[in-house]
Amino acid sequence: MLPFKHKASEILLTTINARYIHAAFGLRYLMSNLGDLSDRAEIIEWTIKDQPTRMLEDVAQRNPTIVGLGVYIWNIDIATQFVTTMKTLFPHVVVVLGGPEVSYEMENLPIVQAADYVITGEADLAFAELCRSILEGNRPSTKIIRPVLPSVDVLELPYSWYTEHDVEHRVVYVEMSRGCPFRCEFCLSSLEIPVRKFPIETFLGEMQRLLDLGLQQFKFVDRTFNLNIVISQQILEFFLERYRPGLFLHFEMVPDRFPEKLRTLVRKFPPGALQFEVGIQSFDPEVGKRISRRQDLNKLEDNLTFLAEETGVHVHADLIAGLPGESLKGFGEGFDRLLRLGPQEIQVGILKRLRGTPIARHQEEWGLVFNPNAPYEILQSADVSFEEMQQMKRFSQLWDRYGNSGNFQTSLPLLWQDKSPFQAFWDFSCWVVAELGQSHSISLPRMMELLFHYLTEAKKLDVEIVVDHLWNDYAQPGRHKIPAFLRPYVKGRKVPQGPKETEQNVVAPARQARHITPESERA
Repeated sequence: MLPFKHKASEILLTTINARYIHAAFGLRYLMSNLGDLSDRAEIIEWTIKDQPTRMLEDVAQRNPTIVGLGVYIWNIDIATQFVTTMKTLFPHVVVVLGGPEVSYEMENLPIVQAADYVITGEADLAFAELCRSILEGNRPSTKIIRPVLPSVDVLELPYSWYTEHDVEHRVVYVEMSRGCPFRCEFCLSSLEIPVRKFPIETFLGEMQRLLDLGLQQFKFVDRTFNLNIVISQQILEFFLERYRPGLFLHFEMVPDRFPEKLRTLVRKFPPGALQFEVGIQSFDPEVGKRISRRQDLNKLEDNLTFLAEETGVHVHADLIAGLPGESLKGFGEGFDRLLRLGPQEIQVGILKRLRGTPIARHQEEWGLVFNPNAPYEILQSADVSFEEMQQMKRFSQLWDRYGNSGNFQTSLPLLWQDKSPFQAFWDFSCWVVAELGQSHSISLPRMMELLFHYLTEAKKLDVEIVVDHLWNDYAQPGRHKIPAFLRPYVKGRKVPQGPKETEQNVVAPARQARHITPESERA
């Protein structure tokens, strides 16, 4: 039997997502701005778990003239295999690359050498122009195309290309603005100047379209959502007026810019409906100055305290390990300072030398050594040894599983009764790696067991106290099977029922919902 043959598509818009749940925002922008060529185009999304040969089958079944591929830090390796093999198998196919991984310092990359064209930066309009030229037989002679920044006023918005399936099963990305006013040297957004805002009425009309389609979770990718307070207010008021249980909004926020007008609005949202991603990166003013990171730490602390004490906002705060001139001790002090401010999650990131970012200028002076392979993480610095940096990566992985997951809210603080939280969790993470030889792919029951043994054996804490705390953490909706190690200690006790699934604790995705504090306790 012959394989199923798809309808031919002259233009394939493709990328390789990190996970299936991620919907490629950029592809939908390209499709939306193809104009009359959109009828001759198709979007195909793969994931990094797919084999290049499987992707090539999809290409073969459609027999395209042009394949456009989005290249990112997470897919550069598999994308290179895909493109080099495709050009060997189908040399007649015109391969056009775009995305941050091929927008800077790209000339010597094997994937660029194999491709026919590369469009750097924002390709919304340039891709359509290139496709039209190719299909008309007028192929440009220049391989690297560097278009001017398009005016957002003339761009066709991409939201009609989100399907009902996307709305039901995937993360849907939206943006009210592009660019960033800050010049943080580790970030590609520092190269995206100026900030450009989409027309607010048009944008809100598209948000209404998505609401009508049934979308519950909106992830804003604006780098500085609260840069323009008036627009931030309009967006929050729009969603507040249309609030329904289950609505969840994610924003990236400037941490030291939160006036009373915004405070008044966010107080009105129910717990778990808002998530703010707050980039702090470092509490050391000298490190911040060194990497051109400007922020008022006093205002930052005041704003985080407000969010923790007076709202139900889920705060995801970022720190970066490995910044030039920051020691392990200095990072730990910043971690402890942040933890005291009460964010629900602390993302411990590892410094990367992304292509095009000016962080590279510090390499010699501060002894920064980066891995030349994606994701280009720092290996060591003058202040943090290679061994310490490797353990920091394991610390980050385990903190995400223990500290950020919401599964150990009462038992984890037992670790730092007598020392700094950072040092206490550092010691625990070293112990876990010594026990298992790894810091990933650990089941929840095994994680609970490891914490139990560490607290009772290494820390010598009272067994009954530890059991009480673990038993309390176990009381989550839907958990019925008692972990084997706990059974001897809880014999005769009733299985905890956990909080009932009321409107209050189902307003957010599962991970965020675990962090919601009942109104009675917050008061």
